[in-house]
Order: sequence, then structure tokens, then C-alpha cells
Amino acid sequence: MKMFMIAAKDLKLRLKDKKALLMMIFMPILLTAILGSALKGVMGDSEMPKMILGVYAGDDGALAKTFINDVLSNELSDSLTIQQATSQNELQIWIEKEQVEVGIIIPSKWEESFTNDTSSPVLILPVAGKDLDAAFVQQITESFAQTAQTITLSTKEIMTDLAVAAAANGSLFQPEMVQKDLLENMNKVFQIQQDVVQDLPVGEKDVSSMQYYAAAMAAMFLLFNAMHGGKSFHQERNTNTLARLMMTQASSRSILLGKFLGTLFFAFFQFLIFMAATHFVLGVSWGTNLLQMIFIAFIYSFAVSGLSMVVAAFTSSEKMADTLGGIGVQIFALLGGSMLPISVFPSLMRNIAMITPNSWALTSFTNIMSGTTWVSLVAPAITLAMFGIVSIIVGTMRLRQKAV
Repeated sequence: MKMFMIAAKDLKLRLKDKKALLMMIFMPILLTAILGSALKGVMGDSEMPKMILGVYAGDDGALAKTFINDVLSNELSDSLTIQQATSQNELQIWIEKEQVEVGIIIPSKWEESFTNDTSSPVLILPVAGKDLDAAFVQQITESFAQTAQTITLSTKEIMTDLAVAAAANGSLFQPEMVQKDLLENMNKVFQIQQDVVQDLPVGEKDVSSMQYYAAAMAAMFLLFNAMHGGKSFHQERNTNTLARLMMTQASSRSILLGKFLGTLFFAFFQFLIFMAATHFVLGVSWGTNLLQMIFIAFIYSFAVSGLSMVVAAFTSSEKMADTLGGIGVQIFALLGGSMLPISVFPSLMRNIAMITPNSWALTSFTNIMSGTTWVSLVAPAITLAMFGIVSIIVGTMRLRQKAV
């Protein structure tokens, strides 16, 4: 009972601190709203860019026609409005008057650029401030050009091999017929719309940017409890509160566990308030299985509370706990995906992220939002529990050695 009384006292003090409440509850809500709205493109839930594309082709070559009519006009009709110019000067005037967002100039005999390095490249001319639109057009153009180049070189190699084989066998070789058959078959492949790669969420639903950053901010700001828990320990030692507690019948173990439980209860309470606020204020959906979310949130709060014991044990003052704890939270937040999605990290950074408890919590939160199963939560739950248990053991041993 003594440790629960100590925990209740710590929780009451934290709830009375208006500055701490502002920092721990309202700040993550504000950041969630800002990041969730501003970084939609990173999460892939923004719409395709809609733009007017000015096009000038130097000739009526088959490759240029295929690119303009089949790729730009048909496949990308929902994103692009094609406006063909009769000359380069006309296209330049459109760009200067901002009648189009991006201009593209296709050179004469574009096909020869795949076998002749001296030929002119395709030119992409953006209107000022439309660099992202230009990058989108460039990506589409390069993708088409690389495919066309592969087909051209492959066809040339096949024709050469067939000609050599026909000469060796003394048979009749008709290059026009072979080339015609190859082009017809390749054209059929181009026209077949197949989704050979499909991006599927872990669960049944996709996670929006607002959902992701709600989970990311929850994971990051709960980490601050590790710093505040360590500071609280030093504050009570400096004010002789710990000394007075030691003079009571409460053992050192009860005192330490009480401090741990106080941080645990506040972190869990903070998450519940944040989850409710983001749902009703920002419309964030935390998934259909709230029991899963509450379970992971409690286990994560347990891990964070254990880290508070480590911060208290390996710092010698309140200022040191504040400084090192703040730096640690920022490093963990960066590595754990609270700033940018872990999916955009290189493979090495994704592996390093696995040593941070917030990355396990964040991944679990987003998986629950998409509709995952209980089985998939076993590994992160065990990992977070181990973070907490190891931290409690190490922190408690160290603090008892320091004779609180």
C-alpha cells in the first residue's frame, strides 16, 4: 500500500503542474495537426498532381506519338491536361505567361537517342515554383524512355542474332516481317494494364498521415515521462522529501516502486487523454479494436516508466536529467520514426530503429489502426515489456547502491 500512496502523491503533483500538462498533452495535439496536414505526400495519401502540361514534339515519330497519346493523354488523363504547341517559341510563351505548369520538348528522331549519344535529350521546362510538378513529369518521361530503350536495344540484338543464324543455315531471312511481329507483340504488352506490384497495408485499411503522426507524437511525448520521472527523483532528493520518506516505515524498494508507478499511471493517463482529444478534435481513427490500443499503450507506458528509473539512476542532478533526458528523447524520436516514417529510412537505419522502444510502440499503433491481429502484437508487447523489466532492474540496483 505504501508504494501506491507514493504513486498517488506523484500523480497528484504532476496533474497540478499546468506547465507540464500543456507540454505533455496540448503540444503533441498541435504537432499532430501540423505534421499530419503538411506531410501528406510523405505518407502517400495525397492526390496525384493535377497540372496543364505543354508539349512540343519535333516530329511525328512513332515513339513521340506513343508517349503523348498513350502515356500522357490516356494513362495520366486524371492528372494531366495536355496542350500541344506548334513550335518551341509558342511553348516558351505559354511558360512565360504561366498558361501551363510544365513544358516538355521532345526532339526530332527521339528513337535515335537510344543508340546515338550525340542526339538531343528531352527538355523539361517548369514554370517558376513548379519544381515538384516538373519532377513528376521527369520521372514519367525517364521511366518511358528507359523502357523504350530496353525494347529498342533488345530488338536490335534479336535481329542481329536471327540474321547470323539465317546466314549460317542458308535460310531466307525477312527482317521486315520479324520486326513487325516483335513490335506488334511489344505493343500488346504495353497496352495490357496489369498491377504487377500492389502496396497492401498490414491490416485491412491504409493509415493516413494524420493517423501516423498521431501515433508518432503519442510515442514521442510519452518518452518525455522518462525524463520527468528522473527529474522528479532528484527534486525530491534535493528537497529532502526522499529523506523524510526513508524515515517512515516505507522501505527503499517501496519508494522506488512508488516512483515508478507514479510515472506509469501518468504516462498511461496522458495517452488516454491524447487519444480521445485527437479523435474528437482532429478526427483521428485509432482503429476498431480499442482493447488492442489500450494494451499496447499500457505496455509502452510500462517501458517508459522503467526508463525513468534509468535516467534517475545514471544522472546526478535535476539539470543533468533534464539535459540528457531531453537529448535522449530527441534521438529516440528521430530514430524511432516520430519525425519521418521509418519506411523512408535506409535499411541500416531501420535496423537501428529496432533498439528504440518508441519504434515498437509506433509500429504497433499504426498496425492496430490498419486492423491487425492479436498475434502480430505478441512480439512488440514482449519487447516493450523486456525494455521495462530490464530498465527497472538496472535502475533499482543502481539507485539502491546510491543509498537513496
